[in-house]
Amino acid sequence: MQYFVEKNSVVRQIWGKSDTILFIFAGAAAEFALNKAVDWLYFTGRLPSDPLGRLFSTVQYARRIVFAPLEGAHGAIDTMRQIHEVVEKKRGAQIPDWAYRDVLFMLIYYSIAAYELLERKLNEAEKAEVYDVFYRVGKRMGVKELPPTYEEWLPVRAAHLAADLEQSPFSIDLFQQYKKHLGAIRFRVLIEGQKLVVPDRVKELLHFSDFSLLTPVVPLYKVSRLMKMDWLLKSILLPGDYKAQINALDVE
Repeated sequence: MQYFVEKNSVVRQIWGKSDTILFIFAGAAAEFALNKAVDWLYFTGRLPSDPLGRLFSTVQYARRIVFAPLEGAHGAIDTMRQIHEVVEKKRGAQIPDWAYRDVLFMLIYYSIAAYELLERKLNEAEKAEVYDVFYRVGKRMGVKELPPTYEEWLPVRAAHLAADLEQSPFSIDLFQQYKKHLGAIRFRVLIEGQKLVVPDRVKELLHFSDFSLLTPVVPLYKVSRLMKMDWLLKSILLPGDYKAQINALDVE
């Protein structure tokens, strides 16, 4: 059987661990809030009412594609495109291509950043492999002007960060919603986790310091995984509504 992502791919290693996915989720939650197209998510009403659920559904879709057979992955991508087309019809406007690119770019960037934080540095070939997977997702969705290679993507990603992000009333409201849904302690953990993976431009716009309280915790967490004690930390940090969903992300 042919798969969208080969079974020995590093992309499966990245997306087969719940803790790595949580950091992808955390980074995307920060950058998403700053994107100039975030008003599209407010248009549907779901993001402000259930911000964690909306962002988590994007992450789950990406993961589903990573582990699916080729036809199943293509079906998931086509469904995603159709969902966006329905939203566009309701609003009577088109989601800009750069906004689609930004979401893909986030998944690429945070896949690499999260894995490197918790596991090891990726070599250039592995980074190119990550890029290729989401490049193919974008091409299937009909997203235009995607750089064909990882190396060509790097300056485009930098340009998007400079041009497409701003702190707006939507940004402030989203972080208030994160706090409301997570509670004060978990929200603080989210912020400190975001500091570990987001690029400098995002830190600057969100007024994040370079230092994270979680920096000394990461090595301890790695040890806890070896001792099979990471479930205890996750049970403390994760909202009850999402524990089962997040634990189900682990691939043995």
